[in-house]
Amino acid sequence: MFSLLPPRSTLVVAALSLVLSRLSCSSLTVPDVPHIATYFGTKTRYEDVNPHLLRDVLSVNKSVLKPPPTERCTPVHLTAVIRHGSRYPTVKNIRRIQKLSELVRREASRGSAGSASWLQDIQSRWENWYTEDMDGQLVMKGRDDLRQLAQRLSVLFPSLLSEENLRRISLRSSSKHRCVSSVEAFQEGLQQLWRRSEVQYSHEVDDELMRFFEHCRGYVEGVEKNRTALLEVEKFKHGEEMEGVKRRMAERLGLPHHRLTPDLVEAAFFLCSYELSIKSVHSPWCFLFDENDAKVLEYKSDLKQYWKRSHGHVISSLSSCPLFHHVFRTLDRAGRPRRSTEASPEPASILVGHAETLLPLLSLLGLYKDETPPTANNYHTQQGRSFRTSLIVPYAANLLFVLYDCQRGPRLQLLINESPVRFPGLEAEDAPLYRDVRATYRHLLDGCDFHSECEGRPGGRGPNTEL
Repeated sequence: MFSLLPPRSTLVVAALSLVLSRLSCSSLTVPDVPHIATYFGTKTRYEDVNPHLLRDVLSVNKSVLKPPPTERCTPVHLTAVIRHGSRYPTVKNIRRIQKLSELVRREASRGSAGSASWLQDIQSRWENWYTEDMDGQLVMKGRDDLRQLAQRLSVLFPSLLSEENLRRISLRSSSKHRCVSSVEAFQEGLQQLWRRSEVQYSHEVDDELMRFFEHCRGYVEGVEKNRTALLEVEKFKHGEEMEGVKRRMAERLGLPHHRLTPDLVEAAFFLCSYELSIKSVHSPWCFLFDENDAKVLEYKSDLKQYWKRSHGHVISSLSSCPLFHHVFRTLDRAGRPRRSTEASPEPASILVGHAETLLPLLSLLGLYKDETPPTANNYHTQQGRSFRTSLIVPYAANLLFVLYDCQRGPRLQLLINESPVRFPGLEAEDAPLYRDVRATYRHLLDGCDFHSECEGRPGGRGPNTEL
């Protein structure tokens, strides 16, 4: 195995370009960030998971790459599974926002607690600017998310995401507009870094790979359309903790308790997140919630993702078998010995999808599986859980498989949101031998057949009885 290092002059030009970009993107002071910014679940900004980016969006910590210090290792391939960047609300949430804003403008009290300046801002100055044609499309901030991620990764892996390799990088995307726009923005980031002015997008749309969950009948019937699959979510939605948040919000707004529904409470919470992720604004809606309220609402979101997309039902993770096999086939090709006359493998594979793409794959890999599953009844004992979607799948979340050529053989390192994470069962090393990783997942590499898992059991798999 070998890697192609770019010429020294090329690296110098790229470094100067990055410095200029950094000067234009950085801020000397951290902007005003709501105190609840790290609890928005899948609507969390990437920089609130990596707060050093609030000061410098192009900051790169090369120490996250951790091949064994006793071996000479060179990165030879990167596979990145990336979630789209910040987006507008979907139509469903836009309609809830409209209903909430009309209720607050019409009925919220300005007496006593209602005299707070933030409520006056909502009623007098805040305008509902969301329209249904926005429907989940990528926003400008979302394009920046992917441009900046591309530039950080190119600094982290200069021999792979190099100018010479621009046309050799494989790029695939979900067909959703926000994902296509994100994969285009990723390419723009590399072109800006390498001062390549031409805009020629080169990527493949592949929903079978990036939206596998839509094609798995066992998942669609057993979870997506199964009213009992999300029973824990429904119970928590109308439980004691959510009732407490609803009661406190009604009091702060001076509204009768019965005028608020759990969906309207969540709409206000999401308004805070949208204003932050789209406009970098500390919205007056944020003042409706304290940190304890935010933790409850985050937990409600986590319950939904856990029981719909993650460990809650076996079929949810098994539906990602096509993506799992694609990743390992790509790594196999990059890691196999080659004759000197053979062409080198693609330096990087960039796969852009959704939170619903990443969560099942992370679950299939055995990550973020707490000993006790989250339920409607154990909120207070789940405060230290590892399954927090705010930290796992914010906008622009990424799962990076880094293959190294080392003296003892190929090694593989896993990074999530640019931070090292160890493979379950191989916790002794940051970058275990690739053959050991394959041995750990042998049962999935030899099995995990999409057809038999998704079509072989009418009605799909039931709940994960192992939990």
